[in-house]
Amino acid sequence: MKIEYLVTGAAGHLGWTVTQALLARGETVRVLVLPSDAHAPQLPDNVKVFVGDVRDPATLEPCFETDSDTALIVIHCAAIVTIASGFQQIVYDVNVTGVKNIVDLCVKHGVKKLVYVSSVHALPTPPKGEVIREIKDFDPLKVVGLYAQTKAEATEYVLNAVREKDLDATIVHPSGICGPNDFSHGYLTQLVRDWHDGRLSAGIRGGYDFVDVRDVANGILACCDIGRKGECYLLTNRYISVESIFEALYDLGGHKHIRTFIPLWFIKIVAPLAEFYYKCLKQKPLFTAYSIYTLGCNAEFSHEKATRELGFSPRPFRETLKDTMDWCDQAGLFDKD
Repeated sequence: MKIEYLVTGAAGHLGWTVTQALLARGETVRVLVLPSDAHAPQLPDNVKVFVGDVRDPATLEPCFETDSDTALIVIHCAAIVTIASGFQQIVYDVNVTGVKNIVDLCVKHGVKKLVYVSSVHALPTPPKGEVIREIKDFDPLKVVGLYAQTKAEATEYVLNAVREKDLDATIVHPSGICGPNDFSHGYLTQLVRDWHDGRLSAGIRGGYDFVDVRDVANGILACCDIGRKGECYLLTNRYISVESIFEALYDLGGHKHIRTFIPLWFIKIVAPLAEFYYKCLKQKPLFTAYSIYTLGCNAEFSHEKATRELGFSPRPFRETLKDTMDWCDQAGLFDKD
């Protein structure tokens, strides 16, 4: 049978990168985008574009219709990634209800495979010093923050569909996704821009595991090919401190050397002001109560299973940072000197 791929959230950072990786190996690709992204300049010409909303099942039906000799592999990237504090209905609706709609349609239409992009945040965080590996059951009550809770609930729904409805699904758990071609201007891209344009005079102590979007895309494609049914894979890299990020930025760009680093306890106090500041700028906040919690918690993730079974091999973070800086420059995202 012929195989076609459906990528949801294809106008986003990961969805776009996955789409490009599929096209590079000659696959037939259909993409699902929101009406506001239907004519996004970054969408390739050689894909079948479907306009819909994961919150509305009726708009998704056309995406799943195929000829009798065509099998469909679904890669569900669409999600709202947020470090904002407090409950946001749209985050739940997209990250949970949207996943349930996609899963139900996969079962209804008998798709060949579903690869669901979850997050490392869906896993409970053990004390520092313990290595974090894949788990089998997910509970939103065991994780902290709205984003983590929505990812945990959605992941369990996917796994239940595997157990109860025989859906062939594989789940990936990326850590902090970053890298070039970030048209949605995610958190690391915003950090690079703020550093370059002189809006940052200090950093904070802490860090996290950051992984290149291109490596995550490669891991997802490997899951399409050889990912085991009902299995989860951590697509992570290694712990990167905020201080080492600024050191690398200075080495690569020489623009500004950040020498002052503020402890997390102090940042917790001013985080609400930071959220208000970025809201006024209509930019994503870099520091919130949730992001401070994340930068201070255990981030010792192991991608050994993905490496062993999928051939997953994350590149050095310095390469990711350089490519991100180069892309920001080429895209005109830096203020003029």
